[in-house]
Amino acid sequence: MSLVCLTDFQAYAREHLSKSTRDFIEGGADDSVTRDDNTAAFKRIRLRPRYLRDVSEVDTRTTIQGEEISAPIGIAPTGFHCLVWPDGEMSTARAAQAAGICYITSTLASCSLEDIVTAAPEGLRWFQLYVHPDRQLNKQLIHRVESLGFKALVITLDTPVCGNRRYDIQNQLRRNLTLKDLQSPKKGNSLPYFQMASISTSLCWKDLSWFQSITRLPIILKGILTREDAELAVKHNVQGIIVSNHGGRQLDEVLASIDALTEVVAAVKGKIEVYLDGGVRTGNDVLKALALGAKCVFLGRPILWGLACKGEHGVKEVLNILTNEFRTSMALTGCRSVAEINRHLIQFSRL
Repeated sequence: MSLVCLTDFQAYAREHLSKSTRDFIEGGADDSVTRDDNTAAFKRIRLRPRYLRDVSEVDTRTTIQGEEISAPIGIAPTGFHCLVWPDGEMSTARAAQAAGICYITSTLASCSLEDIVTAAPEGLRWFQLYVHPDRQLNKQLIHRVESLGFKALVITLDTPVCGNRRYDIQNQLRRNLTLKDLQSPKKGNSLPYFQMASISTSLCWKDLSWFQSITRLPIILKGILTREDAELAVKHNVQGIIVSNHGGRQLDEVLASIDALTEVVAAVKGKIEVYLDGGVRTGNDVLKALALGAKCVFLGRPILWGLACKGEHGVKEVLNILTNEFRTSMALTGCRSVAEINRHLIQFSRL
């Protein structure tokens, strides 16, 4: 069967993965209201195309944190890629490098950071951090990713405790998941296994100054959904925000990411870059997010679907399909460059 859209990859992955792995990827918190609304919310937005424009050349390139990417599409941090493909995050990194986009590597990667970098040495990589209660461990890990050439530090905010993920509890998945290697390869400088139970419950705004004191990497805050927190992010001099509800896996019944985006973009007033993850499935979705002020979108589940289907080549296909759809959406709305995408291209449906 030819796979021509992202939901085709989802159907293939559902059919071929084990139940526990499928539940781990697809599951949301509680009743999965937010998980489902992440995709549904995009469909409540309608496009307002402009015609009689020369779209013989359409340029999807843009920049994030000063680095050029081939399209405003990146890979969000997700853990345990070896659950769905033997080479795990190494395959994901190679696909991202080939596509010329950003890959945010998770703290919960199942491959070592060194192996991921070796697999794709020229790729643009950011590192996502779950903050450990022990500052020294955080410091060691941050210095490690700096030395490996990661270009930004993404701090996840929305996991002071783990969400109520019913399928994972039923499958006892947390008990069975361990990290293959999130340790330094140098003898005498190793980090202990980092598990969900090791995430700090006391992280506060005042702690950001400590992170800024130990790294020169741009700091991106992932998980902001409100004007109030967006304003605090600007006040604390971070370099970016990822509007995200963790794919609906943390607190259920919060706003869909695309619905929260407008509030956050308005609050930052262009002072820092704003990105989005959650629910992006088509090129139209990418266009809508950019029209509402996102600089780039990041994909979570669709990357795992592609990986489950064909490994590195499946991830490449997912990224290629979405980029081509986005290019088509740009042409059909009269946009020749990403800079021409603006709020006038959309309106919210009354349905």
